[in-house]
Amino acid sequence: MSDINKPCIKKCCLNEEEICLGCFRTFNDMRLWNKASIEEKKEMMEIAERRKIEHAVKSTPSKK
Repeated sequence: MSDINKPCIKKCCLNEEEICLGCFRTFNDMRLWNKASIEEKKEMMEIAERRKIEHAVKSTPSKK
């Protein structure tokens, strides 16, 4: 199986929790990416996708 490409979109901006608001990986995920196994990368990406969805929900103004 081939490796997983970095999900970086070159819009890095860490929030107060050290999560990038471009790719939604943690600073630690970014630091460990090149040495991580494919399974570890898949897990990082699944968690990042959940963070992205949570961020979108929090950022969407509620309609009242």
